[in-house]
Amino acid sequence: MKNIKLFIILVLVQVSVFAQNRDHAFDVNSKLGQGINLGNMFEGDTDETWGQDWESSWNPDYPEMIANLGFKHVRIPVKWEPENRSNPASPYTIDAEFLNKIKGVVDACLHNGLMAIINMHHHTDLFADPAAQKERFLSHWNQISEFFKDYSDDLVFEIINEPQGSLVSTELNTFIADALTTIREDNPTRIVMISPEWGSVGTLSALDIPSDENIILTMHCYAPMEFTHQGASWVSGSDEWIGTKWNDTETDRQVIINHFAPLKVLEERENIPVHIGEFGAYNIADDDSREKWTTFMSRYIESLGWSGAYWEFSGGFGIYDPNAQTYRPYLVDALLNNPMPEPAPMNIKEVYASDFSVGIDDWRVANSSGAVSSIENANDQMVIDFTNTTGTGWHIQLLRSGLNLEDGKKYRVTFRVRADEERWVTAFAAASVSPWGPYGDYHSFIIGTTMKDYSYTFDMTTSDDNGRIKFDLGNNASDLYFDSIVLEEILESTNTSIKQINDINSTVYPNPSQGFLYVNNQDEFEEMFVANVVGQIVKQVKINRDLNKLSLEDLPTGIYLITLFNQNIKHTYKIIKK
Repeated sequence: MKNIKLFIILVLVQVSVFAQNRDHAFDVNSKLGQGINLGNMFEGDTDETWGQDWESSWNPDYPEMIANLGFKHVRIPVKWEPENRSNPASPYTIDAEFLNKIKGVVDACLHNGLMAIINMHHHTDLFADPAAQKERFLSHWNQISEFFKDYSDDLVFEIINEPQGSLVSTELNTFIADALTTIREDNPTRIVMISPEWGSVGTLSALDIPSDENIILTMHCYAPMEFTHQGASWVSGSDEWIGTKWNDTETDRQVIINHFAPLKVLEERENIPVHIGEFGAYNIADDDSREKWTTFMSRYIESLGWSGAYWEFSGGFGIYDPNAQTYRPYLVDALLNNPMPEPAPMNIKEVYASDFSVGIDDWRVANSSGAVSSIENANDQMVIDFTNTTGTGWHIQLLRSGLNLEDGKKYRVTFRVRADEERWVTAFAAASVSPWGPYGDYHSFIIGTTMKDYSYTFDMTTSDDNGRIKFDLGNNASDLYFDSIVLEEILESTNTSIKQINDINSTVYPNPSQGFLYVNNQDEFEEMFVANVVGQIVKQVKINRDLNKLSLEDLPTGIYLITLFNQNIKHTYKIIKK
């Protein structure tokens, strides 16, 4: 009998796995490619909240202009809630004139060869009281679904933009499932996008992925906020960020790579395609930094096999100035044309480091609300043992105080760690006194079972001679093993006038490489770094005159860029690791 039960379970598991064949969803996501948002047009309304009629920003010429630039899709944010667009009382009928206006926008996009995404955007009543607004929410999706049911796969639905407020966790999962059920009545195979709270990687763990083959996970990325939202009037404290630059160093890139890492893990584990529905940098940032950030974001998203939509076409983030009727070419090129450059060089200075070879070096755990954990040094590692967890991250915190953090400086924290089982960790820098920080963003990581380096950066806008590094660990009971934790100051970029030269005597061989690389340095190069195809530096070492040997055994197969450099010159080779 046990064998029969086991067989049935295995069959059910296999059926469940095979049922989630999302090939069609991946095909549609590939077609979506690089897109752009028609933002600040249909997601606002004329009242004291927005102070303007955003619909007047819509121009029927925009789809043709967008298509001619080379974009593949348009995301159309729509707020259906206002009383002049839908009845607030049952049966919550959407105004026919407004529905046909959105139809006209969709039709214009499709007519110009663009795919289109329509969503629910800024639904503040729904976020404030989901239970009271659920019937209206489902009625709207029923009407939208029925109205567009005969459209091709080039039209995609997105259930709700940046769910927030009271529409989170279990309630959000229920709303997504119920909306999918409603949509499937008229659109059984249409691609539908789903999103966790705020569209944030940090809330992914609370999202239940529905058992539906025709879905795409859509997320937003504005990392780092201090750069992308500097001077944004709707973000409290953003004036303090004005002047923040994005220099395109390896560390700058690592912030975004880290941001997306848990998303890539989930994509592969759940076999679900990913769309980055919003990314962009506000126009208060300098043009050079915006171009660098947008270029890296665009090429990196493409390298991951995802689609994306820049925020947005003609507003404060926009690639087009409707008043001057001119494009911002540097943003257009960044989105569509610029290749991935090498990362900019940088200097770093160590502030604090511990490899836990002689103890735990003043690190401690703080337990609260019934959570229990302990800390010890074992085998030259700092080990965090969990006895009882509550599911809430801050109920167990690993922290170290006494760090001198100075106003106006940028820092990087790198920690090397593994877990008994895959788990989430949140890391950040913070104050040691109320209101306890943080300095910069919270950073979420999925920690695997093999030892690996993770890092994040933060900018100080005040001085703190008793700053802290903190980790929120209370959401999971999988033990952690830290090899090292390092805090570094990121200094001004090294000499950016270093010349790329082609006439050199140095050689790098063999190519392809089976695991080792030899560098015969005949040009007084001092260092070398190895970068992958998206510009992420995976190794950086000092090199000597004459022959040097470098192991590549720990790197996956693929194409790498080897750059040799000193204070004045550099030379880059492309090699293949087999």
